[in-house]
Amino acid sequence: ALVSILHRATGCVLFFILPVILLLLQWSLSSALHFDTVVAILHSPLIKLMLLGLAWAFFHHFFAGIRHLAMDVHWMTSLQKARLSSRLVLCLDVLSVTAFAFVIW
Repeated sequence: ALVSILHRATGCVLFFILPVILLLLQWSLSSALHFDTVVAILHSPLIKLMLLGLAWAFFHHFFAGIRHLAMDVHWMTSLQKARLSSRLVLCLDVLSVTAFAFVIW
């Protein structure tokens, strides 16, 4: 149940943060000076921590979405297999966010 609830919550977070991401993309593409400003903003340690949270939301939503699609076609629907797949989603989240943290730092 936790993975399913977090899947919905991360979907909402990703939906509401999308305009900010698109605004930063538009601003960075408008000129070289704006690009340098966006890069400077993204190199801030606080922003990097926020990016890690956003990366966790993305990876969790992605992997939990694949899990839900698999369950829609009646794959891994028994209680034991569902619990295994939810643990797998959480482990993949941790591995993906760790790799992302390694890349941005």
